[in-house]
Amino acid sequence: MVQMAAAMSRLGTESAFEVLARANALAAQGKDIINLGIGQPDFKTPEHIVEAAIKALRDGHHGYTPANGIPELREAVVRDIEKYRKVQVDPADVIIVPGGKVTMFFAVLALGEPGAEIIYPNPGFPIYESVIKFTGATPVPMPLHEDKGFAFSAEEVLSLITPNTRLIILNSPANPTGGAVPREEMDKLVEGLLKQPQVTIMSDEIYCRMLYDGREHVSLLEYEDLRDRVILLDGWSKTYAMTGWRMGYGVWPKSMVEPVTRLAINCNSCVNASAQFAGIAALDGPQDAVDEMVKAFDERRKVILRELNQIPGFRCAEPGGAFYAFPNIEGTGLSAMELQNKLLNDAGVAIIAGTSFGAYGEGYVRFSYANSTENILKATQRIRETLAD
Repeated sequence: MVQMAAAMSRLGTESAFEVLARANALAAQGKDIINLGIGQPDFKTPEHIVEAAIKALRDGHHGYTPANGIPELREAVVRDIEKYRKVQVDPADVIIVPGGKVTMFFAVLALGEPGAEIIYPNPGFPIYESVIKFTGATPVPMPLHEDKGFAFSAEEVLSLITPNTRLIILNSPANPTGGAVPREEMDKLVEGLLKQPQVTIMSDEIYCRMLYDGREHVSLLEYEDLRDRVILLDGWSKTYAMTGWRMGYGVWPKSMVEPVTRLAINCNSCVNASAQFAGIAALDGPQDAVDEMVKAFDERRKVILRELNQIPGFRCAEPGGAFYAFPNIEGTGLSAMELQNKLLNDAGVAIIAGTSFGAYGEGYVRFSYANSTENILKATQRIRETLAD
């Protein structure tokens, strides 16, 4: 038997992929499955982006690229940040990576170690807690509350900071809750963080283009006095329906650029060459497809919110961003995992238990509305019938 390193026992997983595998296995057996579990846009990558990758291959871009990304793509990222966040960054501070997860993995790996504490949102993206534990650092959950629309409380976050706090992870708009942090709360948090110079902040803004009802995206890059301690995480997967392209980027404090580039060299060498040219086309090209996707998500958001709130035992707060609904299901009398399994097996509807996103997710489940309105209506009707039985 192979003797594994102790750290491997601390490494978790992402349950959405496990549920996807189970749903696919049931579908292969002939069962009709509606998947509202996986966080993946149901749109194709826009054609001009695909064509840019094909052209890059035909033009001979088949080799290694710089570990931090080709200069043209890093400059395109800078232009995009200036356009949508109204701030200027140095292309030298941008590191292109194969997917958004890599930025978070590098950030936690670079700052996490035994004795260090890392604050992360809970319920939150499960890989945060998983990688924190992997490094030997202590994960400190930042509770997100339904009565605040799942936006964090600045006062509560600041109260969690100790002399051992090395990193705080923020995510707005958020997975799995759809929560979006208002500017006044972010202002309060930044004011407190300015008094905590030992703390670095990773701001996961992968859903920044997916906000509804006129909500404003507030980026930590806007706060100039904090810039030398902010890591921005963003990428192409959600905004441009490019999940399988594995394209992400980080904007790093200057003091971290060289060591994180070394991490990239040791880990993945570089990012796929042709995909980087597709990334340029996505950022610099027409944004009509993005606008159409967000409009469709907004329409589905309204439908799923209405339908979930009509299911006995369900109560769903309005999601402000991303493409997730996170209803409270305590009224059903079932645990989150019991409901997840019951709906998959009995109703043919794949969703994710809230506990997959942390202990504070008990009593909730996550629905992804990155699926058609027709399927959302069909799924919620099945859920009503299954729970009635």
